[in-house]
Amino acid sequence: MTWIAPPVERTTQLGGLGSVTERQMLQGWLNWHRETLLTKCAGLEPKQLVRMTVEPSNLTLLGLVRHMAEVERWWFRRSFAGEAVGEVFTGPSDGDEGLNGVHEADAERDFGLFRAEIEACDTAVAGRDLDETFMSSRGVSLSLRWVYMLMIQEYARHNGHADFLRERTDGATGD
Repeated sequence: MTWIAPPVERTTQLGGLGSVTERQMLQGWLNWHRETLLTKCAGLEPKQLVRMTVEPSNLTLLGLVRHMAEVERWWFRRSFAGEAVGEVFTGPSDGDEGLNGVHEADAERDFGLFRAEIEACDTAVAGRDLDETFMSSRGVSLSLRWVYMLMIQEYARHNGHADFLRERTDGATGD
C-alpha cells in the first residue's frame, strides 16, 4: 500500500488567541501555519507531493515541507539556540534549503523529519524569553520575538505557494 500524507487537524483556535500572552499568541500562529502546510499536503501520494505544477518553478509540496524544516532549524536551533547541528536533509548545498532533491521514495521519511524538527525547535526555545537576543550571521542583534515573526511570515508566504500547488495537483482549495 502506498503511503499517503496523513490528515491534519489544526489544533489552534485562532479566535481564542486574543486573550492569551504574547508568547502563546506567537506560538499559536506559528503552529497554525505549520499545520496549514501539512493540511495542503494531506491525502496526497508521494508522486503528487513531488509534482512541479507551476512550471518553470521547481516548487513542490514536498519541497516546501523540506524547506520549512531547514528554515526552522536555521533560525530556532542554529541561530537562536546556538546548537551545532547540520542540515536536516543531506545532499548538495544548493542554497535552496531543501527545495531541490525531492524524491517520491523519501516522502514519508521527509514528513517525519519535518515533524521531528518542529519538536526539536520548540524544545530549543521553550522557556526562553522573547526579548533574549543573539547575533545573526550578518552581525545584527535579533530577538527570539523577531524569529517568531519571521517564521510566521515565512510560513504564510509559502502556504500561499502551497495553495497554488495543491489546486494544480488535484483541484483542492481551502484555507
